[in-house]
Amino acid sequence: MDTRLTAEQDEIRRTLRELLHKRCGAEELRAAVDSPAGYDPALWSALADRLGLPGLALPEACGGVGCSATELALACEETGRALAPSPLVATSVLAAPLILALGTEAQRAGLLPHLAAGTRTATLAVPGPALATALALTGGNGGQWAGGGRAGGVQARHTTAGWRLYGQVDQVLDGHSAGLLLVAAHTGGYARSRTLLFLVAGDAEGVVRTRQTALDATRPQGRVQLRDVPAELLGTADTDVLPALTALGDTAAAVLAAEAVGAADRALERTVEYVGQREQFGRAIGSFQAVKHRLADVYVAVQSARSAAYYAAWATTQGERVGGLALAQALQALRCAAGEAIQLHGGIGFTWEHEAHLYFKRAAGDELLFGPVHRLRDRAAETARLFTRGEVAV
Repeated sequence: MDTRLTAEQDEIRRTLRELLHKRCGAEELRAAVDSPAGYDPALWSALADRLGLPGLALPEACGGVGCSATELALACEETGRALAPSPLVATSVLAAPLILALGTEAQRAGLLPHLAAGTRTATLAVPGPALATALALTGGNGGQWAGGGRAGGVQARHTTAGWRLYGQVDQVLDGHSAGLLLVAAHTGGYARSRTLLFLVAGDAEGVVRTRQTALDATRPQGRVQLRDVPAELLGTADTDVLPALTALGDTAAAVLAAEAVGAADRALERTVEYVGQREQFGRAIGSFQAVKHRLADVYVAVQSARSAAYYAAWATTQGERVGGLALAQALQALRCAAGEAIQLHGGIGFTWEHEAHLYFKRAAGDELLFGPVHRLRDRAAETARLFTRGEVAV
C-alpha cells in the first residue's frame, strides 16, 4: 500500500476544503440544519457542479467521475471536518452503490446519471433502527431486520398491477427530503419470506414523510409511511440483496470512518487553538502539562484512526473487509476529541452557541445509527473467527 496521496486526491481534498470553508461556516451550518430540507441546496449544487462529488465513486458510463472509495473517503473526511449537512452519505454512500450493483441496465441508465449530477437525491430505507444490522456491521445479515408479519417493518405483495408496499420506516437518513427511496421489504409470506429492495418515488401516492428530531441535527432523519404504495423491484425477483448489503456495509463503514476522522481532527484543531489563546494565572492554559497530556492523547487517537480509515478505504479495492473495525476506532477517537473539546473550552464549551457540542452529537449519533463501538469490534472479531475455540483474550 502506497500511503502517499496522488495529485488528484490532493486536489480533491484541497478544493473541497476551500469551498466548505467559504460556504459552510458556523452561521451557514445552523441555517442549513434549521431549513426544511436539513441542508443547503445551493451548497449541494455547488458540490455537484464544481466537484462532481455525488458521482465521485460512480463509473463514467453512469455519469460519474470514475474514482474509487478511497477518493470518496477523502472527500467525506473534509465534509466531516465542516460537519456539512448534505445528502452525500444517503445518496452516494448508501443508495447509489446498491443501484449500481443490483439494478437492471435500464434502472442504472435511468437513475444513476441524475444521482451523479446531484439533480436527484436518494436514500436507503431500512425498517426500524436496524441499519447497522442490515449492513452486517454489528451482526449477521439474515434478513430478519426487514420486519414482516407481526414484527412490523415493510411488507411487499405482488399484484396484477405490480408491486405494492405497506409499512413504516423510521430513522431514515434524509428520508423526509430524498427524491428516491430504496426500500427494503419482506415478501413471500412467513414460510418462504425473503428481503428485496424496491424503488419508490419520494412523491409517490401513499407515501407520507415526516422529519424527525435527531440527536445530531447535521444528519437529518425522517419517518416514512408507506400506505399501499406502488413500487418497482430493484433488479429481478432472483436478485439476492443480502450479499450486496454486506459488501456495501464494509465500504460505507470505511467512508464513514474517514468522515469521523475529519470531524475529530477539526475538534482537536479548534481546541488547540483555544488553549493557546485562553490565559489563566498569567499564562496560556495550553502551556499546562496536564492540558498537554490530554491533547497529546487525543492527537494519537486521531492519527491512529486516520491510518485505520485510509487503510480500510484502500482495502475495499483489494477485497479485504476491515471497514467496521476502522469505523469503531474512528468513532471512539471522535468521541474522545469532542469530549475533551467541551471540557477544555471551559464554560463556553457547554453552551448551545458554541459548536463543540455538535461534534459530540455527531459521535453519539453515528454510534446510534451505525453501531456502538463495542458491537462493531465484536462483529469484526466474530468475522475474523478470533475466538472460535473459546479462547479468552489476555
